Amino acid sequence: MPEHEHPTGDLDDVDAVTRAVLNASRLLVAVSARSLAAVEERVTLPQFRMLVVLSSRGATKLVVLAELLGVAPSTAMRMVDRLIAAGLADRQVNPDNRRETLLRLTAEGRRTVEDVTARRRAEIARIVERLAPRQRATLVEALSAFTAAGGEPPAPAPPHPLGWTDGVLGHGL
Repeated sequence: MPEHEHPTGDLDDVDAVTRAVLNASRLLVAVSARSLAAVEERVTLPQFRMLVVLSSRGATKLVVLAELLGVAPSTAMRMVDRLIAAGLADRQVNPDNRRETLLRLTAEGRRTVEDVTARRRAEIARIVERLAPRQRATLVEALSAFTAAGGEPPAPAPPHPLGWTDGVLGHGL
C-alpha cells in the first residue's frame, strides 16, 4: 500500500482516528491483561491499578486513593482489604495525624507491580520493534500529541522506573 494511503480512511476524519485509537486501546488492554496472567489468582486488574497508584504515590489515605481510582471509598476499602489479605499492601498510622490511616505497598506488592510492569513493557517493546523506524517516530509524535490533548502531563525525564505517571493510572491502565 502506498505510504499516503491509510486503511482507516482520511486522517482528518475524527471517526477514523477514533476507530484507530480504540483499536490500539484494545491491544493495550489485552497486553495489560496478559501481563497480569501470572498473578491473576491474587490480583484483579482494578486491584493492580490500586497497587500501581500506591507504588507511584507511596503511603496514601483511603479517600485520596479512592478519588485517584474513581471509585467510592467503600469500594476502595474492600479492594485494600483483599490486597492486605494477599500480603501486597498494609495499613500504617499517619505520623502527622494519628487519627488517620495510610495505605502502602509491602515488599511483595512492590515486586508484583515491578514484575507485571516489566512483562507489559517487554511485550509492548516486541510490538514496537515490528514497526519501521519512521513509523516509531510518527507513533511517538502522535501519542505525545494525543496525551497532551487529553490533558495528561508528559512523563518525567528520566521516566518513572515503572513507566507510569500518576494521571495515566486513573484512565484505564
